Amino acid sequence: MDTDVLIVGAGPTGLMLACQLARRGVGVEIVDRHSGPAQQSRALGVQARTLEIYAQLGIAERAVELGKKGTGATLWAQGRRMAHVPLGNLGGTVTPYPFILVLGQDDNELIMGEKLGELGVTVRWNTELTELTQHADHVSATLKQPDGSSRTVSAAYIAGCDGAHSAVRKLSGIGFPGAPYEHVFFVADVEMTGTMAPDEINVYFWRSGFHLLFPMRGADHWRIVGIVPRELRDVENLDLDAIMPSLRKEAGASLSIRNCSWFSTYRIHHRAAERFRDRRAFILGDAAHIHSPVGAQGMNTGLQDAYNLAWKLALAVRGEADPALLDSYNEERLPVARRLLATTDRGFKLVVSDSWLAGLLRTQILARIAAFAMSIERVRQFAFRTVSQTGIGYRDSSLSKAIDTLPASAPQSGDRFPWMHLELRPDGPAEDTFKAFEDRCFNLLAFGQSVPDGPGFGAIVKSWTVPTGPRNDAELARVGIPRLSFYLIRPDGHVGLCGTTADATAIRRYLAETIRYAAARIPV
Repeated sequence: MDTDVLIVGAGPTGLMLACQLARRGVGVEIVDRHSGPAQQSRALGVQARTLEIYAQLGIAERAVELGKKGTGATLWAQGRRMAHVPLGNLGGTVTPYPFILVLGQDDNELIMGEKLGELGVTVRWNTELTELTQHADHVSATLKQPDGSSRTVSAAYIAGCDGAHSAVRKLSGIGFPGAPYEHVFFVADVEMTGTMAPDEINVYFWRSGFHLLFPMRGADHWRIVGIVPRELRDVENLDLDAIMPSLRKEAGASLSIRNCSWFSTYRIHHRAAERFRDRRAFILGDAAHIHSPVGAQGMNTGLQDAYNLAWKLALAVRGEADPALLDSYNEERLPVARRLLATTDRGFKLVVSDSWLAGLLRTQILARIAAFAMSIERVRQFAFRTVSQTGIGYRDSSLSKAIDTLPASAPQSGDRFPWMHLELRPDGPAEDTFKAFEDRCFNLLAFGQSVPDGPGFGAIVKSWTVPTGPRNDAELARVGIPRLSFYLIRPDGHVGLCGTTADATAIRRYLAETIRYAAARIPV
């Protein structure tokens, strides 16, 4: 075997998977058919859940340093400010990162590439997958190398992170149903001034579409994303000057652009693969699903694909868990992609439709409805958890189990375990749980009881008997955790098993039968 996992594609998803596997001791080779990292990119929104994952990699601070915090969103229609959505006020108790970070895909790749180098892995550029054969215990991949010669690599598994035209997906015979949108879009990096709300995402609705203005790092630096007016869709060599009349009409005549460093037009698709796994081949990110840009979800969804798969793949490769555990990747991530595709597609069709009724809804009704809805606390919280991806869960997964029933208001099995500050040691200081909990193992938390003694947990579990006290009681009440309860948290931060009384036999059974962890099969 030449390597444990061959990763095809060194974009954000491939780099995330490579980093997560390498730090778990898995041998990886990562290749990409391009000559080097992206220089420009359309993806630029980094959501809170992604930053939480970045923090576990030790790169969140670097990302925030390079990016620009979007503290809210301002909605405009026909030149008038219609609504304001403050993000920080919504997520301050949900996540350490209650904002959208405006950071281009190229910078995300830079940060993760630096981390991957620290882990001793180098991307092989100008290397293309041309053939793939699956065997009972490995895959054989033929790679076209920079000099034109071919090399065959044998690996236990292969991961396709190679975008919408994925070779791994095509060679695995996985269908990719969907269609392109009819509209032409443009993206521009500019230095400009105008009436935009500073440090916020500005959304301009107009009768024929929309424009999004994202604040970027640097003085008066903005990224514009919008729809090319219908009469310009077929114009060759289109430039920003041709777009400016429609842009000024909606964003104000005072809009002044001093410099445009990048302008590009493109079309987008909405597609989801029929399945995310074919035996020893997996597909992730744009290779598995592509969406409209509504909500800045696409890149973040791919990164979560990688985070979901990595810990399972590491256990299987190291022989610590049965490979059947890997079935849960498709089981958990395919529904997320399909749900996201359906919701973004509906929203996107509303904001891009050419019909007069849709135009009326965009400019006269939609912003007002948004303003009213965002005045309702429950709606605001739901909106933040949806956009930030902190609300994604796997309650229907075969890995999500409960010994008994917890209150409906409590975190349930499959949910992302909430962010808290807890006194994790008697007389100790309050600690940030996201910093305290190691993501290369399960974390067992016992509230109002001691962690159960018993063999069979193995090194995969780190146990915490959480002390009682006023500070902890207040935090548990805030997030709805009963004083007598326990939670077994998966390496990716989601609850695997929960209940009231932490029973050693039940926990060991979960690890042995659900996670298929070999060390948990030791008899009591």
